[in-house]
Amino acid sequence: MVDVDVSDLAPGGQKTVLWQSFPVSIQRRTPAMIAALSAPELIAQLRDPNSSVLQQPHDAVNAHRSLNADYGVFITICTHLGCIPNLRDLPNLPASGGFFCPCHGSQFDGAGRVLRDMPAPYNLPVPPMHYLSPTVIRLGESKADPHFNIASIQQI
Repeated sequence: MVDVDVSDLAPGGQKTVLWQSFPVSIQRRTPAMIAALSAPELIAQLRDPNSSVLQQPHDAVNAHRSLNADYGVFITICTHLGCIPNLRDLPNLPASGGFFCPCHGSQFDGAGRVLRDMPAPYNLPVPPMHYLSPTVIRLGESKADPHFNIASIQQI
């Protein structure tokens, strides 16, 4: 398990940590980013907008794919061929934030959901996690979904 202090993240800020040799991106979302994740024009562009394919613990199956809408936590390995997507605003998405895979062009919204017609077949994985305090995240253990582990996901 890895404990991550996110108290230093300003709204819109991001940090990457390693957990089980996986890069994990943690982003503190702005209110505009959170609102954009439910925008109909964004939802219409997503391959799996409701996170029906198991790429996250059950407690992260929601529009923001997280336990707390203020923070997005994703294993940033593209589900196409394993490249590392970069955090960046994408011109075709509302202000949700997003990820772009430089290898083959897959795009993910600020909740790590892959857009339609991209090479990546699945959303970015959400690791098992829980909050030790409002600003400390423990990666590697889900209190609400204790049987979920990295082997539970469809694909990294």
